[in-house]
Amino acid sequence: MKKPSANVGLLKESIFSEMTMKANQLGAINLSQGFPDFDGPSFIKDYVNEAMEGPYNQYGPPSGAMALRLSLGEMYKKIYGLSYDPNNEITVTNGATEGLFCSFLALLDPGDEVILFEPYYDSYLASIQMVGAKAKPVTLRGPDFGLPIEELEKAFTDKTKLIVLNSPHNPTGKVFSKAELQALSEMIIKHDVFVISDEVYEFLTFDDHKHIPISSLPGMRERTIMISSSGKTFSFTGWKIGWCLASEELTKAIRMVHQFNTFGAAHPLQVAVSKAINKIEDYLVPFRESYQKKREILYEGLKKSELQPFLPEGTFFILCQIPQGKNKTDVEYCFELMESKKVAAIPPSAFYSRSPEEGQKYVRFCFAKKDETLRSAVINLLEAKG
Repeated sequence: MKKPSANVGLLKESIFSEMTMKANQLGAINLSQGFPDFDGPSFIKDYVNEAMEGPYNQYGPPSGAMALRLSLGEMYKKIYGLSYDPNNEITVTNGATEGLFCSFLALLDPGDEVILFEPYYDSYLASIQMVGAKAKPVTLRGPDFGLPIEELEKAFTDKTKLIVLNSPHNPTGKVFSKAELQALSEMIIKHDVFVISDEVYEFLTFDDHKHIPISSLPGMRERTIMISSSGKTFSFTGWKIGWCLASEELTKAIRMVHQFNTFGAAHPLQVAVSKAINKIEDYLVPFRESYQKKREILYEGLKKSELQPFLPEGTFFILCQIPQGKNKTDVEYCFELMESKKVAAIPPSAFYSRSPEEGQKYVRFCFAKKDETLRSAVINLLEAKG
């Protein structure tokens, strides 16, 4: 009997679903997978109900509901000073993951090389492999996880077509500075490559750290696909409403893939998200305050445990170093946490391919959880220590 595509055989099972399933079996507090254990604001759910009572229950335009594309255009111009034409430069997708997939397929040919910063979100590598392109990881190393400029320069070849940037960065919590982005953009222009910029955590930054879209830097707009979504910002990850912002030429290529992939996202949800975006400036103040508190609860608790947490500059994840005396890999340590302390975390080695031993030193926790969930997890970790 003939077998499925060899490309499928290159892919690995998602570590997220595996850890969540094991946490459910053991009754562990799940701080592994990156989704809230609470709903977003009720007023946004009201917008969905209103939309369902209106003329929005059939197919919307494949490029996205015009109301949402208009709202996005206004938001990005107001917040970052970036101008994108809602008709020809903004595309709504089924979450950022579909936006990423369509962008990889739109840009890459078999044999092209793609520079990734590891640790990386696992769908990047899967998409690259399905296209038949080659990933060239460059490793970010603790404790600051800054850009390794010399190593990065060596990664470029005449086959390099694309570099993938994720800032704020999952799982390290790093927010790349303007100086780092300027150095990166100079290399990108020098080597004439494209950028996929994954910015789903753009509004989750802390302290004095600010998100800077690389497309806002000189010479970068025309070669950058900027991808974000509503899931992380509004705490409705199950709605899967994402978007791609790019030049008209790149947008045409993305839309060609999108129309034969999912065609379009849920129409009533798009309308609801457009109304939420119109109120985003007022919404972001309490949103950030809430997550700052959640970060503090978990970070302060982890500091009292045997783990060594890194204070994240952005995202809703905390990366921790495993005690050296444990002599366990990250996978082994995560299973020990679930079994003995009833707390689930993610083993980050799944996000490495060039230097998996680097990932084996860490575990990642998600703090997009109710305050009481986080406090319960801390109690479990500290009681188990004693």
